[in-house]
Amino acid sequence: MKFVTIENWHAEPLIDYRPELETGNVLFFPVTPFVLPADAQDFLRGLNFSGGAVHKNIAYRPASDRVTGIGGDPATAERLRGIMGDYSRAVIDFAGRLLPEYARAWKVDYASFRPLEEQGRGLPLNKRNDLLHTDAFPSRPTNGDLILRVFTNIHPSKTRNWMVTDPFPVVAAKYAKSAGLQGVAEASGLAYQSARFFGSLGLPVVARSPYDRFMLHFHEYLKRNSDFQATTPKYRFDFPPGSTWLTFTDLVPHAVYSGQHALEQTLIVSRGSMADPGRAPVAVLEQLCGRKLVRESGFSRAASN
Repeated sequence: MKFVTIENWHAEPLIDYRPELETGNVLFFPVTPFVLPADAQDFLRGLNFSGGAVHKNIAYRPASDRVTGIGGDPATAERLRGIMGDYSRAVIDFAGRLLPEYARAWKVDYASFRPLEEQGRGLPLNKRNDLLHTDAFPSRPTNGDLILRVFTNIHPSKTRNWMVTDPFPVVAAKYAKSAGLQGVAEASGLAYQSARFFGSLGLPVVARSPYDRFMLHFHEYLKRNSDFQATTPKYRFDFPPGSTWLTFTDLVPHAVYSGQHALEQTLIVSRGSMADPGRAPVAVLEQLCGRKLVRESGFSRAASN
């Protein structure tokens, strides 16, 4: 894998960066390529954590223009909502111009602010960010689509320090079967059907495809696998203040060792909009287990449009 540095993307001819992302690379912008007002950054860095008014992560939901993870003063919450909304829209506009093929079919997911220092947080193992892992969302299954995340370091002086390893096809080839891929592929169809049935009755049940069930399990399996954590190749990069980077975080196993005050926007990219849909994690897993893991994949939906 590699970090692809983009110094001045406005001045470059239109480049299709999809192959870089789909092969497990990181696009890195030394200078954030959209406007982040200085007063907004100061406000975020100055949030008061006393009394539990601010949680470890602050989430912004673009679809409902709502912020979660903060209580206390309504004026503070309203100011935060405005800042996070502006950030989300700026990232979506930038990413849509950088990756127009993805933008035609992606789904805008949450934005978030990570106010705490990552180093030494003392989290439970399955929540630790400093262990290499692939991303999967418990409450928001992707059904075979991909998780593209855009990050921005707004700390005035500290780098945000990442470690990554070989991309998903390499890691899955070595560990997916021992993680129980075949069993999930063979047994999860009934669980998916049951979840969809109970969901249709209005019950709070998330319908997960076999793919989503496995990816949730694989997320924790990799964190708990001492062989993987100790022996997999590691590539470190320290993202400086004022920089922005993006990657598929389900395709690129990653860990965050240290850093504070980061913003992030997630976009769910349809497999059908990829330059090579065969590189999607779901395609890799289906090849390994010889079974379909999604009933109606993002590829099928986008390809039919």
